[in-house]
Amino acid sequence: MTVSKQDIVERIARVLAGQRLSANADGEQHSASEEVEASWPGYVDDAVAVLKTMREPDETMAAVGDIENWQKMIGAAIPDGELV
Repeated sequence: MTVSKQDIVERIARVLAGQRLSANADGEQHSASEEVEASWPGYVDDAVAVLKTMREPDETMAAVGDIENWQKMIGAAIPDGELV
């Protein structure tokens, strides 16, 4: 399995920015890479909110994996002070 060298919060924030800016998603720009690069930090709070939601796996996820490890992994990805 490939392990990303990029922080998951940043990866999610970049996806959210790209979704809103790029014509390949919901945006209007045909080449949005510079705008995504400049704007992704504004989506960090949204990215953390996504991770907080993911702390509890759904039934399908729980049926195929280790819940305790999942929660540890997601908890490790949430920036310090954001656990509550």
